[in-house]
Amino acid sequence: MSDPYVGLVKKTIKRFIENGEIITEREAGDEIIKQKAGAFVSLKIDGKLRGCIGTIEPYRTNLAKEIISNAISAATQDPRFPPVSREELDKISYSVDVIEKPEKVADFSMLDTKEYGVIVKSGYRTGVLLPDIEGVDSAEQQVSIALRKAGISNAEKYDLYRFKVTRHNEE
Repeated sequence: MSDPYVGLVKKTIKRFIENGEIITEREAGDEIIKQKAGAFVSLKIDGKLRGCIGTIEPYRTNLAKEIISNAISAATQDPRFPPVSREELDKISYSVDVIEKPEKVADFSMLDTKEYGVIVKSGYRTGVLLPDIEGVDSAEQQVSIALRKAGISNAEKYDLYRFKVTRHNEE
């Protein structure tokens, strides 16, 4: 049986790309509708990132709406990539990371790249990096990437947070 979170993402992106329609939360199933959390939707083709958009905390009334919105954004609005085409739909592998509540940490010793994602914040700037990313092997590397994504220099003062995810994917 396929994962309902991944199924929701696939159905959302397919319907949006092919017909311009946004599915309703009712198509998600009770398990997802009853939750409220942030979520990241990641798209890959041949193991290479094709789109990733997410929220570190919930902005919508339930997780289904969060996933639907982030799936469409990952497929059409990730500034690093052009919108997904119909021809790509059968080539994409999908994953959903449901974000647990972040917790502030004092330093790198409280991080583990396999177990925790990181958030860095300085003023209005925020950088996020999910856990267990291939090629990211140290807390220093993980934080450095998140700082770069946020446009925060290593010399600036910033707050550091960690979070766990429940990862849903096709593998």
